[in-house]
Amino acid sequence: MSVDLSLTRLILEASFIVQLVMIMLVMASVLSWVAIVLKWRTLREAHASADEFEERFWSGVDLALLYEGIRRRGGANAMEHIFAAGFKEFLRVRKPRDVVLAITDTALRSMRVTISREADQLDRHLPFLATVGSTSPYIGLFGTVWGIMHAFIGLSGAQQATLAMVAPGIAEALIATALGLFAAIPAVIAYNRYSNDVDRLVVRYENFSEEFTGLLQRQILQKEEAGA
Repeated sequence: MSVDLSLTRLILEASFIVQLVMIMLVMASVLSWVAIVLKWRTLREAHASADEFEERFWSGVDLALLYEGIRRRGGANAMEHIFAAGFKEFLRVRKPRDVVLAITDTALRSMRVTISREADQLDRHLPFLATVGSTSPYIGLFGTVWGIMHAFIGLSGAQQATLAMVAPGIAEALIATALGLFAAIPAVIAYNRYSNDVDRLVVRYENFSEEFTGLLQRQILQKEEAGA
């Protein structure tokens, strides 16, 4: 007796629970790939905008003009937001001693708050990828166990058990395992890669805030020495 073990037939004739598991895993895989593509674009743009802003910042441009331009059109990227947050606090204080205090305390804290907000934005979709990567294999395993159990229960009323009778049930069960791995592996790889990219960007933002603070301090000291 020949048994049709084509992939389409196995999926269509699978038990309801196994089919439900397959649908969940396919949806998780599709959504994780959408998240992967969106996160790739977001991080690529974040790196490019950081490169472009730092090139402008360290080119010797007047910081007041740079800030005014960003304020008029609104910050377009994380680096501009961080710079604007720090420079805004710098402009709020006039007396030299108070300015130094503001730079070392208020301005730096303002930039760190902005960095924290930008980091939250960069972390979007990463928890979902982590969830898909960690749970998909177990969901697939559940479908496999259920399918195999269902196949062996079907043998209980048979007078003679053969491999042909149990093969379709085991095959459909293994499809659930394969789908679980298919959903999990890309999600885990993307999560690890993007988490590292986000950490590198956050460190870059923190380094910029420290360098920016030091630059403003040096400018204040130079003005005080010139005034003296």
